[in-house]
Amino acid sequence: MCGRYASTLPPEMMVELFKLLKSIDLVPRYNIAPTQPIAAVWEAHGRREGHFARWGLVPGWVKDPREFPLLVNARVETMAEKPAFRDALKHGRCIIPASGYYEWHTNPDKSKQPYYITMQDGQPMALAGVYSSWMGPNGEEIDSVATITVPANPQLSAIHHRMPAILRGDEIDAWLNVREVRAAEAAQLALPLEDGALKFHPVSTRVNSARDDDARLIEPVTVTRPEPRMKKVAGGGQLDLF
Repeated sequence: MCGRYASTLPPEMMVELFKLLKSIDLVPRYNIAPTQPIAAVWEAHGRREGHFARWGLVPGWVKDPREFPLLVNARVETMAEKPAFRDALKHGRCIIPASGYYEWHTNPDKSKQPYYITMQDGQPMALAGVYSSWMGPNGEEIDSVATITVPANPQLSAIHHRMPAILRGDEIDAWLNVREVRAAEAAQLALPLEDGALKFHPVSTRVNSARDDDARLIEPVTVTRPEPRMKKVAGGGQLDLF
């Protein structure tokens, strides 16, 4: 799953990369956590806009968000069937710009080591997501989002069995185009990236606390136990863990 990420993109880069009509005020964040307001991009009335939304989806039919479970991620395998995500996949697709995300590897002794994962080429990430707008009985409104997760590719499975769906190029345009691209077609875009597209390194366990939010969190640290790694399986050329 994807439960923490960083976003350090300047507002002008957001406009250029994601074709926004205007920039939104952003400050660098290094430890964005669920329930916090995050920047997301979606199309409304044929216009691509940046918005701030709660990370944790609240479907429009929910009576009281305080009594609804926190939906941070939507699994690609079931999102078209789940009532919480079904309508959002049809009408509320979005992307969440990120510089990188964190994942925790469980060691043999059950301790957990966080890793920071970025694109190999240094480019920003466009995490696939869905959004919903909830209207309360007194006129209050909450925009909220969830990220889409897919099975991890062999490279990332060394750390965790899931990874966020990361879109590139024309995939971003198709995902956001809810007017012409149907939900079933969009779901086919949410795939694991190929091996080698991402890179990762261990980081400080300070990232475990959402109160910590500074640039040092993404810096590499030295770990005393062996890092996750892959091996070739004889004959088939497949990758396995050891």
